Amino acid sequence: MRAWKHVVDSLVKEKSKFVFGLIAGPWEFWDYLSETDIQPILVRHELSSVFMAMAHARLTSKPGICVNSQGPGVANMFAGFLEAQTGCIPIIAPVPCSEMKTEGYGQFQETEMVPSFKHVSKWAYRLTKQEKIPWAMRRAFTVSQSGRPGPVFLEIPMDVGNEEYEPQGYKPAHVSRSRPDEKDVAEALHLVAKSERPVIVAGGGVILAQAFKEILDLAESLAIPVLTTPSGRGAIPEDHPLAAGMVGLYRTRVSKRIYEESDLVISVGSKNEEFQTAGWNYFPNKAKFIQLEVEPSEVGRNFVPDVALIGDARLALRDLVKGAAEMIRRNRVRSERSKEILKAKREYEVIVAEECGTSERPIRTKRVVWELNEVFGKKTILANENGSQDLWSYYFPYYKVLDAGGCMGMPEQTCFGLGIVGAIAARLPRPDMKVVCTTGDAAFQFAMKEVPTAVQYHAPVTWLVFNNYGLGWEQYYQRFWLQSGKITGTKFETQPDFVKIAEANKCYGERVQNPGDVKAALRRALKANTRDEVPAIIEFVVSTFDFPEGFHEFHEIAWGKPVRPVEK
Repeated sequence: MRAWKHVVDSLVKEKSKFVFGLIAGPWEFWDYLSETDIQPILVRHELSSVFMAMAHARLTSKPGICVNSQGPGVANMFAGFLEAQTGCIPIIAPVPCSEMKTEGYGQFQETEMVPSFKHVSKWAYRLTKQEKIPWAMRRAFTVSQSGRPGPVFLEIPMDVGNEEYEPQGYKPAHVSRSRPDEKDVAEALHLVAKSERPVIVAGGGVILAQAFKEILDLAESLAIPVLTTPSGRGAIPEDHPLAAGMVGLYRTRVSKRIYEESDLVISVGSKNEEFQTAGWNYFPNKAKFIQLEVEPSEVGRNFVPDVALIGDARLALRDLVKGAAEMIRRNRVRSERSKEILKAKREYEVIVAEECGTSERPIRTKRVVWELNEVFGKKTILANENGSQDLWSYYFPYYKVLDAGGCMGMPEQTCFGLGIVGAIAARLPRPDMKVVCTTGDAAFQFAMKEVPTAVQYHAPVTWLVFNNYGLGWEQYYQRFWLQSGKITGTKFETQPDFVKIAEANKCYGERVQNPGDVKAALRRALKANTRDEVPAIIEFVVSTFDFPEGFHEFHEIAWGKPVRPVEK
């Protein structure tokens, strides 16, 4: 037995279900893993292993595990760690490195990685003794989940991992949750009691804390509408009467009105980053601010709160709900405002439905995501990608997330491939759910190498590829920001045949150019997933310059000048 068995022992005791990686050295690790019930998932690129670990962590709130070989294999993980650190996603990577005894001699794939990964990890550590492996693994599970979650990078020299195994036993990590000070809770409830038009902004912290019931209880108890950030989407089902859409770049006229008219913003588990606030220009005039945050150093990073609640989102929300019971007895429920919001939402949905009935060509992406909702319905996980046309799937009510936890939104780094690859990992722990990823043609080409991974591990997901033959977001900047308005170097003059790629990988594939064929194509994709149990790739040839009004408004504020009209 080699010391790598310590790593496997810890994963077994921590009840890990999957290990994602491009399986190479350390061979002993994978050999010991094969003797357990933990399933290894072989990816086509090391970056994909991090994206899959992130998706698994987001859906289960348990650390995702990824292991790759030393040197370039580990280096390929860096961008994923950057995304996980930004999104506060708990992942753990116990990876190998060159031997200590000949360090500096010029070993094969010798690279010093810990200094680099320290910048994108909650904890990065190099093990020098095998007896410290159980300690480091326990510490990794503790650190990755305690307080603000995040990624952990562990580097194990090959000669340390290959030492003779000395059994030590392993005690699983204990992760405690903190709750805010009672005085702060009382002060926050005092602000809520005085408020006439409060709004909740739910961030990714709600998802990671699995605080779905608690945020819904608070919203329903006090009739407070709920807006979300991209990472917080799915905090409540968006067909709920109090669900009002998203903030920042992703807002629509209804969510804009609710947010701007509010006199109290209750931020739950959000960093209030640039895209969520239009460069910190979006904040209701004279509104009070309650910031609920698990990490003390995040308080007042940008918006300074009137009251700060430091603690786990689920526990803090429970405290607020408990305190809200007295308000309910005093009849502080804002029923009239709730009726107004519901009326405004219904009126807007009628407008959106008419708008999405367009038969213009090229196809308008908003029609696709609208009909996607009708075809796939409930028990669906939406995996968002980073691009211009798939943005329509972010905009409520063009697409509605109908299940709590039913969305994998992008953290602020928005790395290509996270949604495409994450969709596969989402299906593994949740075979009861349908999974669909909306992606542009550029992002899909970045990560379509993982399509056979979905087939190999029986993950029948659907990818909707919105093909505008180029980098749509970059073309938007070129057309609207540059004085010349020239589109230079951002068009794909050569594109792959996505249908043939689907067929070559034993998936269902279809190309759609006629708006009238959209719904039938989506039904065939769903049929391929559910009846034939195979993934589907549906390519839609779409417009380049058709964007939501909130997208234009965001850029007008960010750029300080109006967006000039352009052909679609």
